[in-house]
Amino acid sequence: MTAADQLRVTDHETWIRRQVAPFALFMGFLLVLQVAGSFFASDLPSARWWRKAPEQWIYPVQTMACLVLLGAWWKSYEFNWSLRWSLAGAVFGAVGIGCWLLPTVIWDRWQPQGEGWWTWLGVQDRKNGFDPGEFFSPGGAAWWAAMVMRFLRAAVVVALVEEIFWRSFLMRLVADWSGRYWLQPFGKHTWLVFAVVTGGFVLAHAPVDYAGAIVYGTLTYLLAVWSRNLGACIIMHAVANGLMGWFVVATGKTGLW
Repeated sequence: MTAADQLRVTDHETWIRRQVAPFALFMGFLLVLQVAGSFFASDLPSARWWRKAPEQWIYPVQTMACLVLLGAWWKSYEFNWSLRWSLAGAVFGAVGIGCWLLPTVIWDRWQPQGEGWWTWLGVQDRKNGFDPGEFFSPGGAAWWAAMVMRFLRAAVVVALVEEIFWRSFLMRLVADWSGRYWLQPFGKHTWLVFAVVTGGFVLAHAPVDYAGAIVYGTLTYLLAVWSRNLGACIIMHAVANGLMGWFVVATGKTGLW
């Protein structure tokens, strides 16, 4: 029995807290960003960059805070790293993010005007979003620092906090919500688990991403059930977000992240 398994069996309250807290901390920073946008941000030409775009400094602080928490509790998680399942996760991640990016690729070829049913499928340009180049000289030290932190946030922090919460914690909770759910094995399948976990994952994203999130969330659920391996799901998420970041940099579609 690993240290993570032993913690789950002998001290479930601590196990629950360590499963949920990183995700809660991550989401808490998004709330801070909303508050900053309402009371602190400024569009005035004379405003400094940290007021024009609070996300440019809130995201790095969010990233470091979550990394510190995850690092302190690292041995509490049942990653069960495996080369075989990590490779499978990488393939799933590439396929999943390919489906997520397909609508905006279709937009490039089709370029429909106005709004319609295609909007709900994510067929949009996605050019307006997080872009350090608006405030820092591209290729400069500040620009590189912002990009490194952005990739670190997307490919490491998001992959860890979301998979620990959605797959390691919530799948178990829904599988046996009225009993000792923390003793459930990782990746246990029921249709209710699939509906709640995948639905929650989809709703955590913007409506423009719902179609991609449905496909991606379903693939991640299948990988979790098939592999029974949390590490594989994290690798899938890390590869997917890393490829998305590369796509954003290559195409300028900053609205994707």
